[in-house]
Amino acid sequence: MSAAVDVTDLTRRFGDFVAVDHVTLKVEQGRIFGFLGPNGSGKSTTIRMLTGLLQPSEGRGQVLGLDVMTEFEAIKKRIGYMSQKFSLYDDLSVEENIDFFSGLYGVERHHRSERKKWVLEMAGLTQMRSHITASLAGGWKQRLALGCAVLHEPPILFLDEPTSGVDPMARRLFWDLIAHMSHNGTTVFVTTHYMDEAEYCDELALIYRGRLIARGEPSKLKRESLSRQIVELRPQRPYAALEALESESWIHDVALFGDTLHVTVEDAEQVMPRLETFFQKQGFGEVPSELVMPTMEDVFVGLIEAEG
Repeated sequence: MSAAVDVTDLTRRFGDFVAVDHVTLKVEQGRIFGFLGPNGSGKSTTIRMLTGLLQPSEGRGQVLGLDVMTEFEAIKKRIGYMSQKFSLYDDLSVEENIDFFSGLYGVERHHRSERKKWVLEMAGLTQMRSHITASLAGGWKQRLALGCAVLHEPPILFLDEPTSGVDPMARRLFWDLIAHMSHNGTTVFVTTHYMDEAEYCDELALIYRGRLIARGEPSKLKRESLSRQIVELRPQRPYAALEALESESWIHDVALFGDTLHVTVEDAEQVMPRLETFFQKQGFGEVPSELVMPTMEDVFVGLIEAEG
């Protein structure tokens, strides 16, 4: 079985600026592939090349067996694509948007009623089918956009930061829909800068300044990408504790996670008693601490620091 996406040295330049720098990756069919990175890292540029919307400057590869350099029009017809910006028509009803995109994607007429029913049920919009799209909350709009993107039952779905600006509950429900599609055989290629969403992916690629800096299953990346250990601290004054620790040379890195601190150290067993003494001397009193598994954010920050 051939890969859904298979590209080598994919590169895109805008004048002297290299937005995507010799990216090589392969995505197997039926997988949820997460493409993570901060804003401006090259995620959207990469996905636009893979979807036939932007011509690569160099490199080679295929999407669904079609050449990204020469068969980009054919690629557009075979894929589903949902961009960062909400792309449906606000002045049409939910049902009218589905009807419009059924025609746009060439869904056969005798099949359209069945596909419309499926989208409405999948997105939970059956009771809102006559509502004007502009009146929907952000999460419902995104679910409608997802449904419209898969009306023609594409074998691969490209989602470019689909949950940006959506509340956490709506994001989780959206990912439930993605998981359902993947379980039914659809390949999902999704870009995001939300590190918690990485946990929902079968495989990840981390991109920074246009270059891939790591790739693998989430659990593997967390085990192997950080050579150091993470100690979680719960001081009563986290901001003050953060400032105090930042100047200490025996601390590799410290970051705020809600009301806790994640301290990156070489050897937690040796450092944890030292942390206890440090906080006592600094007037913080007793600060609970424990060794924890690094989050994807810990991993990504560590990898970026390693890049210099």
